[in-house]
Parts: sequence; structure tokens; C-alpha cells
Amino acid sequence: MLFRGIFLAHILALTAAVPHSKQAVDFFNPTANGGSMLDDASGGSSSSDLGEPLNVIVSGLSSPAVLTDGGFLNFAKAIGFSTECFGIHLGGPQTANLGDGNGYVNQTVELRQDFGDPNVGTCLESLIGGNHLRVYRQNGSQANSGALFLAVSQEENVTEGHTIAPDGYNVGRDLLVANAVGSTSFNGVSYSTTAQNLTGLLPAGSNGVNHDIATDGITTLITVTIV
Repeated sequence: MLFRGIFLAHILALTAAVPHSKQAVDFFNPTANGGSMLDDASGGSSSSDLGEPLNVIVSGLSSPAVLTDGGFLNFAKAIGFSTECFGIHLGGPQTANLGDGNGYVNQTVELRQDFGDPNVGTCLESLIGGNHLRVYRQNGSQANSGALFLAVSQEENVTEGHTIAPDGYNVGRDLLVANAVGSTSFNGVSYSTTAQNLTGLLPAGSNGVNHDIATDGITTLITVTIV
């Protein structure tokens, strides 16, 4: 009996150490497990609970390569986004809790509208404003969908301090989706993207939203397939 008990304890320990594999779902609702559909705009540096809406989700049922860091960056370049001007970022990263057991984690990357030039076009966005996005990956052991949650918003120009434009969360989301849906390509990789508007994840209005800018409560789920 002692040997049997030791054997079972060993098996249980090995099982607990094995990472939970990615599950074949679009995404898990972060609020179902203590997470939020608003990120934390303070990055955890203050007591403020204001955040930006996670208003676009890249489905976990997208082509696996799209859900990697490099794969998503290539897709982002196909729809008009790129890395920040000369890699320079002002301000701290924002955090998000996607209800996957990881708690609040820093954004994976922040990308900006490139105005047709993925090399230096984001420098123009830094001056005149434009669309930008933050990426968070849902991959914790409690909800491992692999989905990417995006906080997308339209910014004002540099003289306005890059604040969010009026209705900038809705506008930013809609511009990204309009550029993504259908057929796109970059660097020899072609994509086919579909979109579905979801309600019930984000409440409409401005409660808890950074800059007190109201949203329409719509989150758009996009599924990106490499063709």
C-alpha cells in the first residue's frame, strides 16, 4: 500500500507538471475567471482602474502561425500596422488579465499604423496620429485558447499628446477590421480573414474606460487563415 501511494503521488506530480495544451476554441471569456475585457491603462503603477477596451479578438481557431509573435506581426503588416518608429516607445506598457491564470501581464507588443510603409511609416503616425493596437495573448493553464486580444484605438497627433480621438476606440476597431477582412498578403504570406461582431463581452458606455470615451460595446472576433 505504501508503494502504491508513493507511485500514485508520483504520477499526480508528473501530471501537474505537464503544461495544459492549447484548446481548440475561439477564445475564453476573461470575465468568467476573474479577468477583464478592459486592460489596465496604468500598467499597475497606480490605483486607477481605468482601461482600454479589448475590442478585437484574433480567434484561437486562426492558423497557428498567425498566433505567434512573428506571425501576427507579419499579418499586422499586411493590414497596415508595423513596429514603432525606430523601436522607440514613450510611456510604460499596459497590462491585461485575460482570466487564463496568468493574472495581469504586460502587452506583448504595441503596433502603429504605417501609412503604407512598414519600415518608417509609423514615424508619421507618431506625428500626425492614426490607428494603433496593443496585443495580449490568452495562454495560461486555466484558459489556453491561444487567442490574441487587441486593444485598438485611433490616436490624435503629437500636439494633442497622442490622446485617444473622440470615439477613438470604436473608430480604431472598425478601421482595423475593414482593412483585415477578405484577402491580404505580406512578405509572401496570403491571408483570408472573416469577422463577427460580438455583444455582451464589453458593456456599452464609458464606465471604467480610459479618457472617459464611450464605446458601443461591440467586440469583433476575426479568424485569420493562411491560404
